[in-house]
Amino acid sequence: MSGEVRVMVHQRARDAAELAAVEEAYQLVSARMAGVPGLLGNELLRSSTDPTSLVVASRWVDRAAFEAWERGAEHRQDTAPLRPYRDDRLAVPFGIYEVASAWDAQGPVPQTTP
Repeated sequence: MSGEVRVMVHQRARDAAELAAVEEAYQLVSARMAGVPGLLGNELLRSSTDPTSLVVASRWVDRAAFEAWERGAEHRQDTAPLRPYRDDRLAVPFGIYEVASAWDAQGPVPQTTP
């Protein structure tokens, strides 16, 4: 593939007030991160089977772009509003996934060499 990665950060909302707070924090963090080099976009996903479980899924051009942002001074400040809602039920509340294969509506996405 093109080297794209997905970063999944698990969040938790214990009640309706926290759910609203997570959604508000997500909007704030997303606005702060607009224009970050290498960031292709992000989504806030809510489990349809566990309303307390959410995931912030971000798309990056490659792992190097994500790691450069993560090492930067803005990383902790930009994401601070979401930090209180990390899912403490999980030993590790995040994951970094490399795109190994993909399909779109027309079929397989051709692999490219990085």
